[in-house]
Amino acid sequence: MGERQNTIVCIFDMRSPRITAFNIHEWIHAQLRLQEDDIRVIQIDGPRRRVYIKFVSADRMQSILQDIKGQQEYKHDNGEISIVKVELAGMGLRRVRVAGLPPEVKEPVLRDVMSKYDDVKDIQEEQWPNQYRYKVSNGIKIVGVILKKHVPSHMFIAGHRVLTTYEGQPPTCYNCNEQGHHSVECPYRRSSTPTYISNRADSWANAAKHGTTRQQ
Repeated sequence: MGERQNTIVCIFDMRSPRITAFNIHEWIHAQLRLQEDDIRVIQIDGPRRRVYIKFVSADRMQSILQDIKGQQEYKHDNGEISIVKVELAGMGLRRVRVAGLPPEVKEPVLRDVMSKYDDVKDIQEEQWPNQYRYKVSNGIKIVGVILKKHVPSHMFIAGHRVLTTYEGQPPTCYNCNEQGHHSVECPYRRSSTPTYISNRADSWANAAKHGTTRQQ
């Protein structure tokens, strides 16, 4: 598929002044605190203001992403400060949200299914945010996987149909699970299926994706 593996991308503001390759290397050392043996490749895409950093170790890449929390600052020679977004590039490590799986389904079952898409690093439970009264699990599992192929948007685990979402995931049809179209356009969809059922499913899918539901 040619997707980037074990790589982060640093996205600089397109409106910011141009930066030399030397200064980019110094910024990586000072802000990201990376050593030479952490890095396999540094690739600069000047026109798009992007810097790709390929790591030797997926674990090291994951720890850096956790420390950075999505962004860093860059101070230009003129004193101007610009925000640099830092995120995964290509496939590599993904945090896959699995919604709709009953808590009675044990972790080894989920791990076994997700391992078909490659190396499962960890599984965590997502919690309801602080604004909600009950700060308990919301039933969504967060699976850290180093992907070698994409996970479909919907799948069956232990007999339960679940919704999966992650950054960069190509959407798949709720009806046939193929890419390239939505359920309302599915060529395999029976004409007798009422449209409102598909719309209802989509609304619940969106609620599960964001971890919240509203009273219908």
